Amino acid sequence: MKALKVLHSESSRGWGGQEVRTLKEMLALRERGHIVELVCPRDAGIGVRSAELGFNVHHARMRGVGDVRSMMSVQALLRGRAFDVLNTHSGHDSLVAGTAARLVGTPLVVRTRHLALPISSLATYNWIPHRVIAVSQYVRRYLISAGVSADRVETIYDGIVKPEYIAQSTLRAELGLGPDAVICCMVAIMRDKKGHEDLIAAAQPLLAGRPNLHIVMAGNGERFDTIKNVVDGLGLGRRIHLLGFRADIPNVLRGCDLFVLPTHQEALGQAYIEAMAAGLPVIGTDVDGVPELIKHNLNGLLVPPKSPDELRAALVQLIDNPEQRTRLGEAGRRITEGRFSIDDMADETIDFYRRSLCRREYHA
Repeated sequence: MKALKVLHSESSRGWGGQEVRTLKEMLALRERGHIVELVCPRDAGIGVRSAELGFNVHHARMRGVGDVRSMMSVQALLRGRAFDVLNTHSGHDSLVAGTAARLVGTPLVVRTRHLALPISSLATYNWIPHRVIAVSQYVRRYLISAGVSADRVETIYDGIVKPEYIAQSTLRAELGLGPDAVICCMVAIMRDKKGHEDLIAAAQPLLAGRPNLHIVMAGNGERFDTIKNVVDGLGLGRRIHLLGFRADIPNVLRGCDLFVLPTHQEALGQAYIEAMAAGLPVIGTDVDGVPELIKHNLNGLLVPPKSPDELRAALVQLIDNPEQRTRLGEAGRRITEGRFSIDDMADETIDFYRRSLCRREYHA
């Protein structure tokens, strides 16, 4: 079957779950023989990483619908490279690159919706793209409720690469902690609404009475210094360990006993999937797409968002019950073995592209 030529566009300069998913998808499609390229601002995090991995990366500012220069640049790129698919990912690139693709007649324009936030432009879902990918059923339902036609939107869950077996994590040695330490891990970019302060507030009283309890936070971001000031101000720098950005998340998870992400909003939550795949019990918040991953008391615990007291109770439940941690962790691992693989995501995406192209040809 003919290989597809796919151009991804991303106007965001940051590096978070959205960009991680897009790059994983690009890698998986390239491994299957498809031609995959990227257009993004010159300083975009996904562009830097994509170039390091050998992708053709093109540059355009894509600052909004009035950025005519970028639109003309993307038009020339789409026309010259004859892509089958343009897949946009953020608001500005959906307006600029998406409009460019419609003007030059790119066969299929797709918008992927990664976020559990109110949409700012219905046109970037109903008029510019031919089809829309939602990363969870929650996101799909929200888009439909906001006015996006149901037949335009399909859910494709995030997938992760099956973690390599790690016989012995280096995390405890790095932190100077022994096997008797109980380590609770949070992996998330440090930005608003991820719940870092909620975890600190929930854990503070527990740390006073449990000398073997430690909290690990992996991730950087715009609020890193703020979180560090909170931790240092409470005198908890030796108990709450801020690791910053880590490229070895499987190694970090393998060294921990449980995972918690008390996010205030989350379209789905890649970090939960990675923790489940590592065999950790997970504590999440009952918001947005998270309940599609975590079933309460089956593979983890769900608590309300912004509720340090209820989060503390869930922490105590798992900290004091190693048997429950084992049961929930094993259930989570089984769930990820049967679903949420990078192969599932890649195969479903390719099938979605091909079906959408056929439908476009049929209705042409």
